[in-house]
Amino acid sequence: MSRIALVDDDRNILTSVSMTLEAEGFEVETYNDGQAALDAFNKRLPDMAVFDIKMPRMDGMDLLQRVRQKSSMPVIFLTSKDDEIDEVLGLRMGADDYVKKPFSQRLLVERIRALLRRQEVMQGDEVTEAEASQVMHRGELRMDPLRHAVVWKGRDVSLTVTEFLLLQALAQRPGFVKSRDQLMDVAYDDQVYVDDRTIDSHIKRLRKKMRSVDSEFSAIETLYGIGYRYNEE
Repeated sequence: MSRIALVDDDRNILTSVSMTLEAEGFEVETYNDGQAALDAFNKRLPDMAVFDIKMPRMDGMDLLQRVRQKSSMPVIFLTSKDDEIDEVLGLRMGADDYVKKPFSQRLLVERIRALLRRQEVMQGDEVTEAEASQVMHRGELRMDPLRHAVVWKGRDVSLTVTEFLLLQALAQRPGFVKSRDQLMDVAYDDQVYVDDRTIDSHIKRLRKKMRSVDSEFSAIETLYGIGYRYNEE
């Protein structure tokens, strides 16, 4: 049973999310500020954690910085709609993914499961032939789904779970167009409603991250009114 730490100053979120996670078979520990969580982590680390960014005493950014000094446990940020700068900074500091408030609890559960699976693989000592065969090469792009690793022209690119899934879906069939509806099905549970602009925002951030390692990156093409496609370079 994996232990999940929830850190948020909103007691309603702590209560509802912990009930959902416990119903999914997780052991849950809750904290209403960053300092209380850090004190507990110094005694015993959970398997992964979910941090709100804005909290009293110690915010999510400070807490993540302290945690990363001694641990690589997966961390998901909960962010508000206006926290894009904080998202980027958090990911650079070592957060693994973020989910925007208000959020679907089902989506959060799926992101937690994905990161725990990745952590298990990364901690494994041996790579089987079947696992190795899952690594995808498309021109200058290399994607390892089991390790959630992306390399472009020999340089590592840090993507969230959602961004990874979208890039993987596009790169699997270069030249073929994926509609926004198809990409929504890839990135979100079918019980979660998102509009076209959500996918467009993810693609925008994905391109920005790829261009951070290669300013001329242009492999993801927009077909206006239709969707997106990946072109091998």
